[in-house]
Amino acid sequence: MKTLTTSHLPNDEIDAVFDALHAQVAQLKHQVDWFKRQLFGRKSEKQIVDNPDQANLFALPTQGDKDPVPKKQIKAHTRSGKQKNSQYVNDTGLRFTDEVPQTVIDVPCPELAGENADNYEVIGTKETYRLAQQIGSYHILVYRKKVLKNKLDSKITQPPAPENVLEGCYADVSLLAGLMVDKAVYHLPLHRQHQRMLDAGVTLSRSTLLSYVARGIELLRPIARAMLTNMLAGQHLAMDEVPHKVGRTPPSKPSISSNHARTMKQTYFWPIYGQDDEVYFTWSNNRSAAHAFEQLQGFNGTLLTDGYAAYSKTVSQLTTLGQQITHATCWAHARRMFEKAHDSAPKESAYALQLIRQLYQVEKRLRGSAATPQKITEWRLKYSKPIVDTFYKWCYEQRQRVDLLPKDPFNKALYYAHERQSELLVYLTHADVPIDTNHLERALRVIPMGRKNHLFCWTELGAEQLGILHSLTVTCRLHNINPYVYLVDVLQRVSHHPAKDVGRLTPREWKQRFSHAPLKSDVNHVNRL
Repeated sequence: MKTLTTSHLPNDEIDAVFDALHAQVAQLKHQVDWFKRQLFGRKSEKQIVDNPDQANLFALPTQGDKDPVPKKQIKAHTRSGKQKNSQYVNDTGLRFTDEVPQTVIDVPCPELAGENADNYEVIGTKETYRLAQQIGSYHILVYRKKVLKNKLDSKITQPPAPENVLEGCYADVSLLAGLMVDKAVYHLPLHRQHQRMLDAGVTLSRSTLLSYVARGIELLRPIARAMLTNMLAGQHLAMDEVPHKVGRTPPSKPSISSNHARTMKQTYFWPIYGQDDEVYFTWSNNRSAAHAFEQLQGFNGTLLTDGYAAYSKTVSQLTTLGQQITHATCWAHARRMFEKAHDSAPKESAYALQLIRQLYQVEKRLRGSAATPQKITEWRLKYSKPIVDTFYKWCYEQRQRVDLLPKDPFNKALYYAHERQSELLVYLTHADVPIDTNHLERALRVIPMGRKNHLFCWTELGAEQLGILHSLTVTCRLHNINPYVYLVDVLQRVSHHPAKDVGRLTPREWKQRFSHAPLKSDVNHVNRL
């Protein structure tokens, strides 16, 4: 191991060597601190602000202290028998809706069956509720058809079985919807659903289940595309990308066991969030700007994204072709850069976080009011713009410092905010544009949750179909629609619905037109109270 010696170097070169080593040590120390935080530290980016007016929980009160909050009597209240959303509440506190099947079990009374039964009189009943679960929730629907013989011509006929969603298969619409909801909403892989079926006494191959889901999703594809068309016709969109493993890459070297030599390929879902609380998950096998360029064809409005350079390139290309697109970026991502630089420059980063926190306080007050778009713009220009001006004036002063190295995290945060200044200011004059992309971040959470459960998609077609399914189920959640009820209805309705009106089957419009009386499966009439 060689030892670094600087005795033969001039003083100016020695200073340069030590400066380089100091910068390298600072960078490595920042990386080690980041790894420690990932392993042992707090993951939340929420800033903890000490309130001087808040009393210490563990401090003993003195004699001169007075209770700042006067005590008052609170009247007792009684809970009504039926609450919102048709929820029944009984004496035990169990809450359930009328969609939950109930079975009544009459408890025998020995007093009424004995010799002294005449001495007793039934004056009422009392019910005790218990929540039960069966092994699996599968039913076999047996459609018994009568075979008829015509006495005149001896012709034998029988009524047709009820129409099925997928022709020539054993799957009822309730099973199709259940497989899709368990996969997309509850992140239960098909092979685990297959194991649950075996435990419940039902034997179906995994390839059969995969075929059912794939054929069912293809019926939903036109609905998802109609939803994307409506989103592109809006005034603003939010877009992001999230990685997901898909397919198998060819083996790098010939091997006897080629399957073990292949690895999964890194691909990306690109969720798009529309102004009507609709989300569409597109899929691409790479992270290039070409996919964003293809998906945003025909869009004219404001595009809200993070700081990824592909979006700026896409907006520039589409604007050159004549589309009117304004690019806005997310303040949460700018804040995240200063939060990461807190260890290297705690005082400066704390000041930047404080200014950004003031911007969010303004937005919090706006969310609690029913202000018009004009009032929102006036409010932001009056209260938020001075804060933004102060922030960028401070950023300019900090960037003039000569002691900041290019790889310093604080310098990177300043550069990030400076390079995206015009995009970060867009939300001030566009009332419908949020300050950040947190609403989209919450919607795309289904992809990371899926990575932790089903890990990957085996084929590229399967990834594309999963994006279609996520588009509809996530949008259902945003509109407070039960995804299972929606899929059971739409899968039966889509084959008879006019193609020109397929947009009426999107979750947003379906809620207005069909949610009051959705189509159900025959299994809903089995063992019902």
